[in-house]
Amino acid sequence: MEVIIAVIAVVVGIAIGFVAVKTTNKSKMQNAVRETEELRKRAESDANDLITSAKKKAETYRKEAEIDAKDQALRYKQQIEDESKDRLREVRSAESRLTQREESIERRIESLDKRESQLSAQQSKLDQRLHEVDEAKIEVTQKLEAVAGMSTQEVKEELLDTIRDEVTHDSAAIIRETEERTKAEADKRARMILSLAIQRVAADHSSENTVSTINIPNDDLKGRIIGREGRNIRSFEQLTGTTLIIDDTPECVTISCFDPVRREIGRVTMENLIADGRIHPARIEEMYEKAVKYVDDRILKAGEQAAFETGIHDLHPEVIRTLGRLLYRTSYGQNVLNHSLEVSYLAGAMAAELGLDPVPAKRAGLLHDLGKAIDHEVDGSHAVIGADLAKRFGEAEEIVHAIEAHHEDVEPNSVLDMLVQAADAVSAARPGARKETLDSYIKRLEKMEEIANSYTGVERTYAIQAGREVRVMVKPDMINDAESVVLAHDIAHQIEDEMQYPGQVKVVVVRESRAVDYAK
Repeated sequence: MEVIIAVIAVVVGIAIGFVAVKTTNKSKMQNAVRETEELRKRAESDANDLITSAKKKAETYRKEAEIDAKDQALRYKQQIEDESKDRLREVRSAESRLTQREESIERRIESLDKRESQLSAQQSKLDQRLHEVDEAKIEVTQKLEAVAGMSTQEVKEELLDTIRDEVTHDSAAIIRETEERTKAEADKRARMILSLAIQRVAADHSSENTVSTINIPNDDLKGRIIGREGRNIRSFEQLTGTTLIIDDTPECVTISCFDPVRREIGRVTMENLIADGRIHPARIEEMYEKAVKYVDDRILKAGEQAAFETGIHDLHPEVIRTLGRLLYRTSYGQNVLNHSLEVSYLAGAMAAELGLDPVPAKRAGLLHDLGKAIDHEVDGSHAVIGADLAKRFGEAEEIVHAIEAHHEDVEPNSVLDMLVQAADAVSAARPGARKETLDSYIKRLEKMEEIANSYTGVERTYAIQAGREVRVMVKPDMINDAESVVLAHDIAHQIEDEMQYPGQVKVVVVRESRAVDYAK
């Protein structure tokens, strides 16, 4: 930069000289030339000095840069050497630990070899002692036979004769006691026979409400549904909680269950399995999960459709879902969801004819049987259960009271209560006495499941075969095989003590263990 300034100064001086020559007269031109020459010489001298100084500074900067570069290289070299030393120490430490582990493993192997030798020696001694015990047992038996004067077979026969005499005497006493107890309990037995007759009379309705029939392409498929040693049918019944009936009826199988939603899930599962063609426990589980989702979706859509058709759009989502469950609930052949829609229409129409607001009447009519969706799970009248459910999800007090009063569980006290009662009676058109028979039948099955579920270690319970069998699934890590036998006896004994039922109830305790691994 200083060199450039010097050159510019020289150029400027020369320009000034030329200007002076042109603007002055001839006499002064010579002086100007001399002055210009002197200025040029001074400018060249200054320029040379600046160039020399710039070269010296450039050399100084170059040497300083070389020194910095060498220092940086030395620092990097030292850092690399330090890291190499650290790595070397770590490698040596790891080698030391590995050596110690190898020595420890060798010592353990030597110890195990010694222990194995000791166990072999002890096993030999034990075999020898067992042989001595057997010989001593034979010797004692021979001495006892000699002392008693009878052989072992003769002793057994005499003992059996004595026991036979005692059993005969006890049997006679038991027979006499049984006859006396039979006379004393004649009334009780007569009531049981009457109950059995009532159950048989109601069998057609129970069958209609608790079974689903599924058509199959051909009877050869029944063997695949049953599976090897019955594994497919067992897996299906355990998952769905239903009874799969496969009999001589051509080209159909039957699913039986008192819970309508559970039965529908079983029906969808079986139809999907038949359509798919692959029937084995793993496929049954997969189809069961799909069926559960499918039925849940249908329940939600059915509830939403019922609310839409009646023009009620502000129901709580849980009320809509519970309402949809009525799609799979029947009352003596009448679908409860359709019945609820009909009651809603009738109540709304009657309210309109009376000059009242039809909306509350339609709302109460739609929800009046809401409790039937969960009366398998909650004790009490379905009217009371439905009223509690409606109150919990924010329904108005007049709606709740109309639901609770439609079977007079509470006293009707408003026109809305009477409208819902009348619409229900018109739609149902069935004798009220028959309702109690179905309710008692459902409650009996639920009571059986409740008794079994009260025991520790029980995972889930299903009452099947119209209440003639209770299938109890237990947790294998809590109940062993011996405890399963005791559990079945205890459940059967409690059912016998606390319940009344026709015929007999079979209690089956199922204990299953699974081992799962994955091939990757």
